[in-house]
Amino acid sequence: MTPSHALERAFSRIDVSPGHARRQRLAAGDRLTLARGDAALVYLLAGELTGRASQRSACAVDAPSGAAAAIAGDRTLLTGDAVVSLGCHALTLTSQSGAEVTVVPLALTPTSDTRALPPVVFVSDFARAEPAAAGLAAHLGIPAPEVKSPRGGDGTICKLMVTTVLLSALRAWAATAHEQTWPPRTDDPFLARVVSAVIDEPGREWSIDQLAALGAMSRSVFAARFRQVFGTSPASYVTEVRMRRAKDLLDAGTGVSETSRALGYASDEGFRRAFRRHVGVAPSAWRAGRRELAV
Repeated sequence: MTPSHALERAFSRIDVSPGHARRQRLAAGDRLTLARGDAALVYLLAGELTGRASQRSACAVDAPSGAAAAIAGDRTLLTGDAVVSLGCHALTLTSQSGAEVTVVPLALTPTSDTRALPPVVFVSDFARAEPAAAGLAAHLGIPAPEVKSPRGGDGTICKLMVTTVLLSALRAWAATAHEQTWPPRTDDPFLARVVSAVIDEPGREWSIDQLAALGAMSRSVFAARFRQVFGTSPASYVTEVRMRRAKDLLDAGTGVSETSRALGYASDEGFRRAFRRHVGVAPSAWRAGRRELAV
């Protein structure tokens, strides 16, 4: 299944039950903490927030431009920005100068398809890119003053509103995710041979000389050509393939040691260091978090 198809399936099968939406004011220095297991949608009505994805790389998206980047650390949000957390790990939002936010707890029905979604997405300029959805978000948590008791259909309408905002925020991320192709493509048959070989045998101890030989080039010519075409070094590509395969194996329930051996690492500790450096979290934490989503 292609990445775009996986995302479409995830979007079409999202079943979310919103909790009680609330408005919350944060004074300078105040924190809003979402505990592990607490999925939520947060919309910044005013002020600023700094989000810290402490346990796993998150995705930061500038919605109007479509620019996106994986992050592990702090991300500053301003009025009109949004955050979606699937609750895989705790998320702390801190305001240095004060803020007003709408927080909507989410109960997501997990399926195997939801693994195509990122654990946390910070969406910059959400209000400008998705004004209709942002308008809905701005009115969540405000009871109509003339309504004294719940009306028939309130729950259904609220669910549709929250689902619209949630999918609009995730769409900003997905627009960039759809543009990413994997494995990287090239019309050069020699480089294509190298790319396929590494994918077929990610656990092999690939050297630059072996890869250059596969590509029928000298070491220096191959390294320069590979970087020119793919924008990365051959060694970085090998690591990327291994980490993608590692995540697939861990998602499927494979143990850390077994995954390490399958990918050719001399020790579990070496694999753990490589995984943490590349992904931003230990392989055991990745495995635990994704298993929770798939249950």
